[in-house]
Amino acid sequence: MRWALVKVCLAVTTMVVVAFAVPLGLVIKEMARDRAFSNAEREAAVVVPALSITTDRDQLERVVASAGSDDGMAVHLPASDGRAAVDLGRQRAADADIAAVRKLGRASTTEVAGGSALLQPVALSLGTVVIEVFVPESEVSNGVGTAWAVLAAVGAALVVGSVAVADRLGVRMVQPARRLVEGAHELGEGKLGARVPEEGPSELRLAAVAFNSMADQVVQLLANERELAADLSHRLRTPLTVLRLNAASLGESPAAEQTRTAVAQLEREVDTIIRTAREAKPQTAAAGPGAGCDAAEVVRERMAFWSALAEDEGRKVRTAGVDRPVRIPVARTDLAAALDALLGNVFRHTSEGTAFAVDVHNGEDAVIVLVSDAGPGIADPEAAMARGRGSGTAGSTGLGLDIVRRLAESTGGDVRIGSSVLGGTEVRLWIQLDGREPVRRGHRGAVRRRRRALVGRS
Repeated sequence: MRWALVKVCLAVTTMVVVAFAVPLGLVIKEMARDRAFSNAEREAAVVVPALSITTDRDQLERVVASAGSDDGMAVHLPASDGRAAVDLGRQRAADADIAAVRKLGRASTTEVAGGSALLQPVALSLGTVVIEVFVPESEVSNGVGTAWAVLAAVGAALVVGSVAVADRLGVRMVQPARRLVEGAHELGEGKLGARVPEEGPSELRLAAVAFNSMADQVVQLLANERELAADLSHRLRTPLTVLRLNAASLGESPAAEQTRTAVAQLEREVDTIIRTAREAKPQTAAAGPGAGCDAAEVVRERMAFWSALAEDEGRKVRTAGVDRPVRIPVARTDLAAALDALLGNVFRHTSEGTAFAVDVHNGEDAVIVLVSDAGPGIADPEAAMARGRGSGTAGSTGLGLDIVRRLAESTGGDVRIGSSVLGGTEVRLWIQLDGREPVRRGHRGAVRRRRRALVGRS
């Protein structure tokens, strides 16, 4: 499309330039010729007053010498009163041409060697005098070459400019279409964070809006399926707990042991389903136009989901900082997966009835999400973060913290584990808004100062 537009614009502009430049060049050539012959007529007019006063050869020669230049003028006197015809100056025109002009009494031009000759008749009492003025070819074409060169340069500039404009217009049309194609390919490959900038011509802009809406619906459908699987699995926890308690009271017998083994295996399968549903994270592209989300809205949504299970287990829940929109450069599904991982850890590693809270602090350059609980805490935060980097130990896969860590580092932020005000564990998710490097280990004082500043502004 881009090159087709350039070719069309090149052809049209070339035809327009030719249509205007060729006639204009011919007009310039004709104007130069008219200018040269007008100068010759003025030179001939200088001799006319002298001819009306005298016909003396010597005086006329002086007049011709003063009026002509480089022997470019001649005067042809007719024969009269028995005197022969007199020719003053250098004659270039043929005798037949001079005789024809004298007979007709009209000015005429004729081609001679090296240029043209203007033959101007003047009627006197002694007869018709013919004044011959030589016009060199160089004077006829004076300035024509320069004018044609200027016309050619202007025409070339117009063609180049039109091609450049057409190319820019083509890029403006092609780039949005190309991004739309790339976004469709990424979405087809499972990169659910792929979005298309809504820019360009109106048709392509509407197509981008429709594509982004479709991608959001696909992500939402997948999230709903994961939530449904996790919710159904969570509903099995209560009957499983009853079965486990009943199995524990069966005493010691092979049947009782088999029952307890089956219940334990069933609990592990349910935990696997829940963990898989919570931690399933589709491959997403880097955050870009259309890939951000409202962190407050996502927190409210996920807390509403987990509140049902918290109510069943008698846990007190508190949220803060979610009453206003908080925009972050993170895909909605990524943040939801990270929150599910952190909240899943609270339910997995604390006893029933343990309270927990989620706080969102919005700053100028970063957004902090705090997940706190009133549990026993984590004795070795460094080891827990190490599990989050893939060295899982017994009883923990480490996938939850790995999801959270990768999300934070994708924005230039980080994750820290510490003690919460509730007395248990606090996981701090630092999401950088401007892409600057976060404060690393060894600078905890700076981290605390930035955190207190964010909390104070909130």
